[in-house]
Amino acid sequence: MSSIRVIITGATGMVGEGVLFECLQNPTVSEVLIINRRHYDLQHPRLKELIVPDFFQLSKFATDIKGYDACFFCAGISSVGMKEDKFTHITYDTTLAFAKSLLEVNSNMVFTYVSGSQTDSSEKGRLMWARVKGKTENDLKKLPFKAEYNFRPGVMLPFDGQKNWKSIYKVIAKIFKAVAPKHVLTMEEVGKAMINAVTIGYAKNILEIPDIKQLAKA
Repeated sequence: MSSIRVIITGATGMVGEGVLFECLQNPTVSEVLIINRRHYDLQHPRLKELIVPDFFQLSKFATDIKGYDACFFCAGISSVGMKEDKFTHITYDTTLAFAKSLLEVNSNMVFTYVSGSQTDSSEKGRLMWARVKGKTENDLKKLPFKAEYNFRPGVMLPFDGQKNWKSIYKVIAKIFKAVAPKHVLTMEEVGKAMINAVTIGYAKNILEIPDIKQLAKA
């Protein structure tokens, strides 16, 4: 595959913004469409933006989302202080609805979902967020995409110039890098691994931190 056209969600958050930065500097990516609920202020010749206030209504934008090779679904929220039914609606229902709308017009698409380290594939564990994200991973895998990958990063270091990154998180990431470097990813590694998953593929559909590091170097 000489070049790819990708869709990214979550560009107004830290992971999506980092993946966007990598895609815009990576020669393999010819076009990026960011789908946001609110505007992300960045101009680039390979960048397009589509504002979709309600991700459940994505099918109304079928013409705009057609013809893409991959979706990097990086949108997400914290579960802190949230009840399970609301978190499930935002995390599981929204993601599955979005993915199904993409499939309607992109049958040959690779879909990548960012869940997180310690996501619970059994859907039966103690941690609410891990169960919900495990169910999301499991049901995305059942959809007939060309390929579907679930990324489980942990601590990540941002690109220089990222806006959507809290200062305290930068401090925590630097501490982890000093004491446990194997558990820290850079956003460059995450973005490269996602791109390589589309162009090269990977043997597993669940990628933990070592898998992401390995695929980024492929």
